[in-house]
Amino acid sequence: MTRRVLVARLDSVGDVLLCGPAIRAVAASAEVHLLAGPAGAPAGRLLPGVRSVHVWDCPWITNPPRPAADTAAATAELMALLDAVRPSEAVILTSYHQSPLPLALLLRQHGVERIAGASVDYPGSLLDVRLRPGEDFPESQSEATRALAIAAAAGFALPPGDTGRLAVRAAAPVPGLVGDSPYVVVHPGATAPARTMPVAQLVAVVAALVEAGIRVVVTGSASESGSTARVAGRSALDLGGATDLPSLAAVLAGADAVVVGNTGAAHLAAAVGTPVVSLFSPVVDERCWRPFGVPTILLGRTDTACAASRARECPTPGHPCLSDIEPREVVDAVLAVGRFRGDRVRASTPADLDAGHRPEEAVA
Repeated sequence: MTRRVLVARLDSVGDVLLCGPAIRAVAASAEVHLLAGPAGAPAGRLLPGVRSVHVWDCPWITNPPRPAADTAAATAELMALLDAVRPSEAVILTSYHQSPLPLALLLRQHGVERIAGASVDYPGSLLDVRLRPGEDFPESQSEATRALAIAAAAGFALPPGDTGRLAVRAAAPVPGLVGDSPYVVVHPGATAPARTMPVAQLVAVVAALVEAGIRVVVTGSASESGSTARVAGRSALDLGGATDLPSLAAVLAGADAVVVGNTGAAHLAAAVGTPVVSLFSPVVDERCWRPFGVPTILLGRTDTACAASRARECPTPGHPCLSDIEPREVVDAVLAVGRFRGDRVRASTPADLDAGHRPEEAVA
């Protein structure tokens, strides 16, 4: 009888993409049903190894929060979903600052027999397999590595030949969307404003790239089309609002490099194998959240007061972590890491990522 495993990752696009290797590990010996939030579900549909994606708007994850009165309804929605999936076991994938225990309680209430997760807190009878963060399971490691460790503890290993890098189903080219000339993508937006370079500065970055002879394509969601139009101006191609996640994957796959903050598009670029110049705000740990497994150069100050605060809105006047980056630094990073200079770079390894290597160490 085929094992039916519910793999849960309830956050955004980037979070789900970083769980791709762990999901493939589970899928090597079981049928994977992904439980995802509304924001992350589109990414789940791109992941190899996922049999089906089930969307649940989790009360302790969704932002802004659901009304307190909706909690009972949310629980009922989950129970109905579990009735349809009928998993015999579950693997709960979380970041270091999250607990698997609320979801584990609901899964146990439904009768799920075996549940695995990583928990600092004592889980009692809620987890059958518990990874306890500490010396052998550090908090500061790539989210992709963390998720793989949770899957491994639950008894799931990557199949032979799988290197453990991020991946999505093949991104089909979108005819006519970007043309035939080489290009670099600039992706201005992020789900948290604290992770976004000021628009005026991004305008200067695009101008510097164009002056260096680099064709620029600017991407973003429909809600970001105002800022993408400003950033693109008259010198770059503006695709704000013109792509969904699969077509964005295709655009990123065709790029020589992607200039992007710490957001889902950075992880999507990594999943299609495109080098990244990461405009990285230190509100989260770079060792956890930098692009995984592709040539990457991180730009941005790490000594600002907001470091490790997980702030969504920038708490430091002037946004110095990103506003101190000079446009020429971005151009130099693109020229160093981009595929048109591919003989000069090497892919970051998981060990590099966990060691927190900085820009000068990303170029061979």
